[in-house]
Amino acid sequence: MPEGTGTRADLHEARRRLAAARFLLVDVELSAAGTEDGSAEDGAVAGGLGLEEELAWFGRPDEPVRADFLGEVAAFVVPLIHEDRVAHLHVVAGERFVATAHHGPVAMVAEVIAQLRRERPQDAVAMLFLVLQEALATFRRAAVKELLQVEELEDEMFQQRRPDQIYRLAQLRRRAALLHHTLLPYVQAVDEVIARRFTSRRFPEERQQLSRDFQHAARMVLTTIESLQDAARRALASYSSLVAGEQNSVINRLAIVSVIFLPLSFLTGFFGMNFTYLTDELESGAVFWLLAVGLQVSVVFAAFYVLHRTRVWRRLRDED
Repeated sequence: MPEGTGTRADLHEARRRLAAARFLLVDVELSAAGTEDGSAEDGAVAGGLGLEEELAWFGRPDEPVRADFLGEVAAFVVPLIHEDRVAHLHVVAGERFVATAHHGPVAMVAEVIAQLRRERPQDAVAMLFLVLQEALATFRRAAVKELLQVEELEDEMFQQRRPDQIYRLAQLRRRAALLHHTLLPYVQAVDEVIARRFTSRRFPEERQQLSRDFQHAARMVLTTIESLQDAARRALASYSSLVAGEQNSVINRLAIVSVIFLPLSFLTGFFGMNFTYLTDELESGAVFWLLAVGLQVSVVFAAFYVLHRTRVWRRLRDED
């Protein structure tokens, strides 16, 4: 920068350009083991680029999110979403350079470079906030994508409920929690640093505006993630309501069967007893038909009348 050209170089060439150029973006892609040559020693990347000793963590694996101002240098560990997983981008910015480091390829870096060529930021600070804004955009895109998935699942549930839907909803709810748990500490750390810088009279007005724009964008992304969490909870509650409604329908059917067959079972059991009166006195065919058939038919009609009067049939039909 500012010409907008890019080239690949080794660590020594990058250090030389950092010392000579007015401002530029240096992106260091590290292997899974640590630095480009596989070394995982603390401070290897920072020392190779000629950065301060306070930046020994730069390029270190599993470094937590951070936001610091070290004199005239700003240092960040920025979370971002890369291929549906959380990655971390280490960023160090001075007055005339921005250096980033990450483990493995990160698609966001290529997008940032493309934006740099289009927007041509005036200085390294503007370039820094462009990188920070793009990292926020990865969270926003992930949250919006999953919010749409939740809404589609909720629509599918009301059309036809399936067991796999609850599993997918649980995954989306955990995903929303991961996004919120990852982004919130980073936003809070950046807010604290910006609040301290705002109290300094040397903090220029244009940089204050960049900071306010970043804070506004961060809060908007957090709001989107919280909307995703609320939508996932609502969809799970809707699923639970559908299950409860189906259970109520089953219980109503069982109640209807019980109202009809419980009196019949009682009559059958009662007249099946071997009492002397039942075995010796009730011997005629008319009495048999009256008790064995007529009484039970009457009980069935009485049960149907009770069900009709209590509107159980109508409720069951409405649920279906």
